Amino acid sequence: METKTKLNEETVDKLQKLIRANIDSYDGFKESAEEVSDGSLKALFKQAAEERSAMATELQNYVQLNGKEAEDEGSVAAKTHRVWMNIRSKLSGGSPHQVLVEAERGEDHIKAAYEEVLKETAGSAMNDVLQAQYRKVKEIHDKIRDLRDASA
Repeated sequence: METKTKLNEETVDKLQKLIRANIDSYDGFKESAEEVSDGSLKALFKQAAEERSAMATELQNYVQLNGKEAEDEGSVAAKTHRVWMNIRSKLSGGSPHQVLVEAERGEDHIKAAYEEVLKETAGSAMNDVLQAQYRKVKEIHDKIRDLRDASA
């Protein structure tokens, strides 16, 4: 029987995937907070970055409890996306709408990653942790989507 300190290899691999996604999200929000001039967006992005960092750390702790080395870097694809986001932001004059469009695109990615992992690990000892983190992801995703729609 799987427990949080005796996770099967497949569950650990899925946690590693979510760690990378959270690091990617943290990096994206951190950079967006530095780029955007709107104070309320800056605060939202900083809060989201801190939350994603905490979520990555929580998952890293479970991976390490299982005797594995936890991921500590994001993905190459996300780094490429952030470069593209910075270029688009500069070309659009740093428009809050454009920043929100790109932020939502990143949020779509992490939301889908959580949904996939939750399906693949249904019944896992980690289900309660993953469900709680997914609720936080969805909350930020929906807030950014609503702000994007309102800024159009």
